[in-house]
Amino acid sequence: MATKDTRERILEAALTLFRERGFAEATMRDIAAKAGVASGLAYYYFESKEAIVLAFYQRAKDDLPALLEPAHRERTLSGRLQAILEAKLAYFKPNRRFLGAILSHAADPASPLSPFHEASRDIRAFEFAQFDRALAETRTPVPRDLAPHMGKILWFYEMGILLFWIYDRSPDQRRTRELLTASLKVVVMLLKVSNVPLLSPARRSVLNIVSILEG
Repeated sequence: MATKDTRERILEAALTLFRERGFAEATMRDIAAKAGVASGLAYYYFESKEAIVLAFYQRAKDDLPALLEPAHRERTLSGRLQAILEAKLAYFKPNRRFLGAILSHAADPASPLSPFHEASRDIRAFEFAQFDRALAETRTPVPRDLAPHMGKILWFYEMGILLFWIYDRSPDQRRTRELLTASLKVVVMLLKVSNVPLLSPARRSVLNIVSILEG
């Protein structure tokens, strides 16, 4: 069996077990058995369960550019952001339970599963770039002091939407769609009025919050 196929087989087996049993309960031995390989081979490809999750994140980063291209055809910022977030929700939907299973681990900034951890730096950079592209291509005016940070600020907003979606128990996560539509109106409105000189103190407060979140 080709190396890539074996690696993907182990990854898929792990994701299945994480969804079924939870991240903490599934062991590397269980994952190897599910994939039909020896435990030593599973450890050869992935040194830990955390490494498997990081491989899942990396696969998403590799898959998403092509899936996001239709979203980047939207001409308004509101339409563009909604299309980007809806595309991501659709992509992650099959693994929604798995994402919920690792949430307690991802919430720890010291964990490699945390979206703020150094191990996820290149994935964060990809996310920031999608939002920066949306702002540039829709010609959305952004205050000079906020401009270098807007991709990151919009990513924080995305993280909030994803967290709500993971816990959303409404049919087909209907409430998440409602929240996304309603909150995007506020986000775009705030961005438009952020250019008003009188709001410079508010912008400084936002930048302070961003610096705190960055640690």
